[in-house]
Amino acid sequence: MTTDAAANGRAITSIRGFDQRGVAGPESYEEAVLAFRAIFAQLAQTAGERDRTHTHAFDLVRQLTDAGIGRLRVPVEHGGYGVDLPTLFGLLAEAGQADSNVPQILRGHFSAVEILRHTPDDRVAGHWLRRIAAGAVFGNGQSEPAGANTSGAGFDISTHIHEVDGRAVVSGTKYYSTGSLYADHIRVAALDPDGNRAFVVVPARHPGVTHVDDWDGIGQRLTGSGTTHFHQVPVEPHGHLGLVQEALRPLPAFFQIVHLANLAGIARSIRDETIAVVRSRQRTGVHALSSVASTDPEVLGVIGRLQARSLTVDTLLRQVAEGLEAADAEGAPEAYERNYIEVSAAQVAVIEAVLDAATIAYDAGGSSTVREGVHLDRHWRNARTLASHNPVVYKPRVIGDYLVNGTSPTYSHERPGQARPAHSDSSSEPTNEGALP
Repeated sequence: MTTDAAANGRAITSIRGFDQRGVAGPESYEEAVLAFRAIFAQLAQTAGERDRTHTHAFDLVRQLTDAGIGRLRVPVEHGGYGVDLPTLFGLLAEAGQADSNVPQILRGHFSAVEILRHTPDDRVAGHWLRRIAAGAVFGNGQSEPAGANTSGAGFDISTHIHEVDGRAVVSGTKYYSTGSLYADHIRVAALDPDGNRAFVVVPARHPGVTHVDDWDGIGQRLTGSGTTHFHQVPVEPHGHLGLVQEALRPLPAFFQIVHLANLAGIARSIRDETIAVVRSRQRTGVHALSSVASTDPEVLGVIGRLQARSLTVDTLLRQVAEGLEAADAEGAPEAYERNYIEVSAAQVAVIEAVLDAATIAYDAGGSSTVREGVHLDRHWRNARTLASHNPVVYKPRVIGDYLVNGTSPTYSHERPGQARPAHSDSSSEPTNEGALP
């Protein structure tokens, strides 16, 4: 890896790519899961210290992709494991429990797979799904700050597609480009020469791509969510991923459920790490009913409440994942709409539960829990950062309006005035409903 200095961050111009070497991972899903969990255990051991020292888990993420995690949703006929959505989100919760940066790093990748699963162009879908089964990793390049567009909401863009020597290339700057630091390919939102919005795939390791590790959020610090500059980066063969409107319907809920899975993992980690603190404590407070923390009724009560929060989140995650799977099978707009409202309600409840857990955990350990080496603070910071995506402040109103008045939710790809790609079989894809990584 080579680096050079850049304002407000580290400019990374070359990282060893996640090269394809045949089929990534074991032949069977069961073998792959064993490999994933062994790597999750390694991630968990170092997550707190890596957060403190800002050390990216490049090697461990590489091991996960080599083990086949990127091909979980790739259909079997294209070389993948073809798992259902509840299985995918369950494994992402396990990854989030180990290190909540990991589901975020892979969120753009899994959304790309979901797009490909629903694209009607078998030639394009097959090309990329086979490459993903062979180990290719996708990153995200959608959002731009409000100052770079006209809407102030991150929906208009200035990155553009133009021609150099007869070839389509992309130039511009993206922010919050989550996962691109780890990727082989980046799916970029850009304006075509006619001013229409399109989504194209470009090589992440091209000399014209500069990654700047400048994400300065309080949490999710190691997601590769910084700035990415594109200078005449060629659009890859089969690189136009414009989709028909019907193919977009699962994505608003899918994007959010990835966050819910991550938050479920954080809730489990809060519980487990707090239990470890309690077991290690040699003293209690002056008003405690026991001289040993592990038998103190109030302290045990805190652990019980943490388990209750975690169980609540796990249950909601499973319900909305099964709901999206059912909507996918039905395929009707109304089914996706119902699921989206359910996901929005789960978002409200999950965020409240996890942030509460991240706060009350400190009651179990007193001053022992606030030491930097314990790393408990990262859970509140990470959960708070995830809670700021797809802003939850709007969701209770959306839910209430749907239940009381039958008002359908508005998705970003349906916003009035939104430009459409020039291709006749395409429409614009929803953003992450918020300009955060």
